[in-house]
Amino acid sequence: MTGRADRTNDATGDPGGTGGPSAPGGQGRTGRARWKATFARWQVTFDRWKAVASRYALLPLRLFLGVTFVYAALDKLTDSAFFAAEGSGSIGETMRGVRDSSAIPALVDLALKNPAGFGYAIAFGELAVGIGTLLGLYARVAALGGVLISLSLWLTVSWQVSPYYLGNDLAYLMAWLPLLLAGASELSADRFLADRRRRIR
Repeated sequence: MTGRADRTNDATGDPGGTGGPSAPGGQGRTGRARWKATFARWQVTFDRWKAVASRYALLPLRLFLGVTFVYAALDKLTDSAFFAAEGSGSIGETMRGVRDSSAIPALVDLALKNPAGFGYAIAFGELAVGIGTLLGLYARVAALGGVLISLSLWLTVSWQVSPYYLGNDLAYLMAWLPLLLAGASELSADRFLADRRRRIR
C-alpha cells in the first residue's frame, strides 16, 4: 500500500517537496539572478569607461588647437608676402582692409605702425601657444595666449563677419576657455613635473 506522502511525491515529481531548480519558480529566480549579475558587470565596465573618458575629455581639443596653431604659425613664417607692409596677402593690406569695420580701430592703427612686427608677433605667438598646448607645458599660460590671440583677431579681422557664428576667431576663443580653466591634467609635461615634485618631497 502507498500512503499519502508517497502519492504526493509521485504527483509532483519532487521527492523532497522543496520546489528545487526543476520547478518553474526556481528557474525564474535563477534567470533573474543571472540577468542582474550580467547587468552589474556591464555597469562596472560602463563606469570604468566613463571615468577614463572624463579624464581625457579635453585631450582631443588640446590636439586640435595645438596642431592648428602650429600649422597657422608655420604657414605665416614660410610666406614672405605675409610680413610685407603692402601687397596681396600681406598683413598690412589685411589690417587696412578691416580698419574701419573692426571693434577697436586703435588696435589696427597700432598694428599698422609696424605691420611686419605685428605679423611676427602673431606668428611666433601662435607657434609658442601651439607647442605649449601639444606638450601640455605651462598649459594654462599657453591657453591664455591662445585666448588673447583669438580675441585680438576677433575684434579686428573677423569682427565684421555676419552672422557672428561664421567668424572662426570667436569659435577659437571659446575653445580655448576650457583649457584655460582646466589646464592639461593628462599626458602633459605639467602632470609629469607635478608628479616629480611630489616624489621629491
